Amino acid sequence: MSTQLENPVEREFAEELSRSKGEPAWLTSLRGEAAELAGSLEWPKPEKTRIDRWNLTAFGQYGKPQALSAESELPEAAASLVAGAGALVVQRGSGTVLRRLPEELSAKGIIFTDLETAAAEHPELVQKYLFQAVKKDENKLTALHAALWNGGVFLYVPKDVEVDVPLQALFYNDNADVSFAPHILIVAERHSRVTYVDNALTIGGGADAVHHSVIEVFAEAGAKVDVATIHQLGSNVIDLTTRRAVLENDARIQWVIGDLNDGNVVSDTLSILKGNGSSSDAAVVSIGAGKQKMSLTTGAKHFGLNSDSNMVTRAVMKEEASAIINGVTKIEKGATKANGVQTEKVLMLSPKARGDANPILLIDEDDVTAGHAASVGQVNPEQVYYLMSRGVSKEEAQRLIIYGFLAPVVTEIPIDAVREQLQQLLERKLEA
Repeated sequence: MSTQLENPVEREFAEELSRSKGEPAWLTSLRGEAAELAGSLEWPKPEKTRIDRWNLTAFGQYGKPQALSAESELPEAAASLVAGAGALVVQRGSGTVLRRLPEELSAKGIIFTDLETAAAEHPELVQKYLFQAVKKDENKLTALHAALWNGGVFLYVPKDVEVDVPLQALFYNDNADVSFAPHILIVAERHSRVTYVDNALTIGGGADAVHHSVIEVFAEAGAKVDVATIHQLGSNVIDLTTRRAVLENDARIQWVIGDLNDGNVVSDTLSILKGNGSSSDAAVVSIGAGKQKMSLTTGAKHFGLNSDSNMVTRAVMKEEASAIINGVTKIEKGATKANGVQTEKVLMLSPKARGDANPILLIDEDDVTAGHAASVGQVNPEQVYYLMSRGVSKEEAQRLIIYGFLAPVVTEIPIDAVREQLQQLLERKLEA
């Protein structure tokens, strides 16, 4: 089935698309309401980035792909990213083509499937959390996403269950004309622990396209959630990704984000530290090349007592690429003893590359600790000269300096497989 998204803001269109996929009535209604809202809302306005000049309407068509029986049927570029995965969800374009959850995990009450299947089979869970961290009326983008999302993942971990192995998802698109809009919903109940890893990539070029995705994470009291997500989309694709986590008492999230796309990017990641003793760590790595324009925002909003956040972003800009790096720490009134720390650094490898690091502290409480550091600069010629004086070539010297710049983020990634994969991708893009 293929449906052209010619009028994505019309309620009737979104509802008919939902009914054609056999979705429950409550989800059909949600999509319709979101489509109607989209007509009256504005696009988000990231700091110093004019996304209104981008082609934001190339959402493509909805198309249901053929199911796969094993990873061996995946394109090589995609298969290599999930080699050896136990629990796995694979989405191609608009739909899920492969799902696998080992029996030992299923027996513990873990749910790991595509979001559309979960909405039909576990409506009481999905309806409770869907679009509660990212509101459908936040802006035109979130409204359109609520109306048109497809595939995605639902991950649910019951109370006191700890998962020792990463649960993985792969989102890939090999047809720029097909809609590509996954929604990831993660729910970790009290004192549970889970690691979720995903990769998003495009294969081949083609017409302009928009990838709009959302991640919503709900960590209940004492839960620990690690989320690692790496995007490597083509130069013809605009990546618009929103991530939100809501943390209850003593809950913790760790974000690992690799924005390694070749096209324009708006990446917005926010942890809401609602509970006392909650904590958030975020590590973001990005490399821009060509004429890429990137807006990377990482934020933490503190409500809970003794809540803690740490954010680190490192970006390398090549050629004529430009990046706006925003770190936003907001400590609300009453969030006493909260601690928020952030660091943003941009390294430019060309006189035409541009970087802008913006640390922002918004403090409404006196008894807190908050700090920030930011820097923007080019490769230090004295460092290059020193290495060359020790017999290292100029190219190798610059390479070593760049890896040293990224190392404080990459080496601290706690998931071995993600750290190794991210290192390989960074090397590939830096040498391109």
